[in-house]
Amino acid sequence: MSSANLFKLIFLAAIWGGSFLFMRIAAPVLGATVLIGYRVLFAALFLGAIALYLRKPLALRQHWKHYLILGLFNSALPFLLFAFAARTLSASVLAVLNATTPMWGALIGAIWARQMVSAKLLLGLVLGTCGVALLVGFDHVSSRPGAGLAIAAVLFASLNYGIASNYAKNAKAAQGVDSFANAHGSMWASTLLVLPALPFFPSPGEPTIGIMGAVIALGVLCSGVAYLIYFKLLQDIGAASTLTVTFLSPLFGILWGVLFLHETLGWYTFAGAAIVIAATALVTGFKPDFGALRKAKTA
Repeated sequence: MSSANLFKLIFLAAIWGGSFLFMRIAAPVLGATVLIGYRVLFAALFLGAIALYLRKPLALRQHWKHYLILGLFNSALPFLLFAFAARTLSASVLAVLNATTPMWGALIGAIWARQMVSAKLLLGLVLGTCGVALLVGFDHVSSRPGAGLAIAAVLFASLNYGIASNYAKNAKAAQGVDSFANAHGSMWASTLLVLPALPFFPSPGEPTIGIMGAVIALGVLCSGVAYLIYFKLLQDIGAASTLTVTFLSPLFGILWGVLFLHETLGWYTFAGAAIVIAATALVTGFKPDFGALRKAKTA
């Protein structure tokens, strides 16, 4: 891995870790639906401008159903669930719970392929469940009204990411669609899915300049720019190395929560995060390539 790709990987983890910070800032004021309406619209406009510059068509006639399915499970639904939970849970808890995504993906993959669930996967799921239970059981946010529903929403959002990844990998409708088109088309589809709900879920408060700054950062930076970096890394270093971002983004989510929201960390935060990350590594079979990291540092 080159030093440039290592920087991109860390930057991507920092961006995605920051998404929990921005949602925690904006969701209590705008509400989940309005916030995510802005997020997917800004991301779609940004990616649309990039597509226009690169002259990359979407081929909507052939793939509109695919974009709708991907937009629903990979963006609209999980984004809404995360934004709903962000009104109650801390950025740190959101980031750690999101790290369960690969476990859900592996479980859904086994079901999709109609295979027996392996002992390693079962052990990883049990271990991950223990990590989540440790985190939310001791964290003070679990005592807030609605915390249980918010935690369930985050886990269901992560489940949807697992559905989306398996769909994009295995469904016939997903074949022949390049990664950029998936990102671009799914954001427009998400916009079409979310915007009709806006009149029914108005903002509970008035947005300030700071709130709108968080919204723009969430849409353009955490969605549009992040997708461009993510798919470039997939192309340059492969899926296995890019998976490292799953383990790094919770650390940045915790860091941003502490620095900017003054969230309190306890031993349970680090212990729960470590157990969830270890469970994810077990399920995915991920092993860090320390040799590549040393080469990157000396390059």
